[in-house]
Amino acid sequence: MRRRSRRYRENLQKIEPDKLYSPHEAVALVKEMADPNFDETFEAAVRLGVDPRRADQMVRGTVMLPRGTGKEVTVAVFALGDKAAEAEKAGADFVGGEDLVEKVQGGWTEFDAAIATPDAMSMVGKLGKILGPRGLMPNPKSGTVTFDIEKAVRDAKGGKVEYRVDKQANVHLALGKVSFSVEDLLENYQAILEELIRARPAAAKGRYLRSITFTGTMSPAVPVDPTVTRDLLPETVTSG
Repeated sequence: MRRRSRRYRENLQKIEPDKLYSPHEAVALVKEMADPNFDETFEAAVRLGVDPRRADQMVRGTVMLPRGTGKEVTVAVFALGDKAAEAEKAGADFVGGEDLVEKVQGGWTEFDAAIATPDAMSMVGKLGKILGPRGLMPNPKSGTVTFDIEKAVRDAKGGKVEYRVDKQANVHLALGKVSFSVEDLLENYQAILEELIRARPAAAKGRYLRSITFTGTMSPAVPVDPTVTRDLLPETVTSG
């Protein structure tokens, strides 16, 4: 059994049993519990009222975080000719064709996002078993298979994140860093909520937002009231 640190146990005492915190309260509490010597990632976990085993209830897509992720994103682009030059100009960190494919086949995956032009997918398809499990495989639905390379690179570096419901019907997303202001974290959270609600499958019945928690990398999870979905900014929060 994993033994929790004293700091973790002390922080756990700050969370009231059976209380659902407003988003504003939960953000403030996670920030209060954060390690002052480490800029933790601020994460949200949302349990949805869907059955991920059914194709008509799969929830996945992308969302732009208006305040960014707080992380410097390394982007690899699989492209040739003019599109490769466009990728380099747009600020991609790694650009290539068959040479880049071979590098990844050799075990190199030191990038956070992968983008490919449609005509390069015949090469990139070989990397499915490597990139797929890491959530890095370019996909037209997420906008990472495109000829508009400049926009794709800009979005990836500017706060665009991909989400997908897991087998337990949970969606995990980073909202930024605990060093972000409460307002910036709430703005990112509101963008995620709006996207998840927009992506609700028609086949999903009953309560859709089942439970929500906020947490830092090294702190316990704070339960958030899933009925509070509107007017998250400014500080005064109302139910919706």
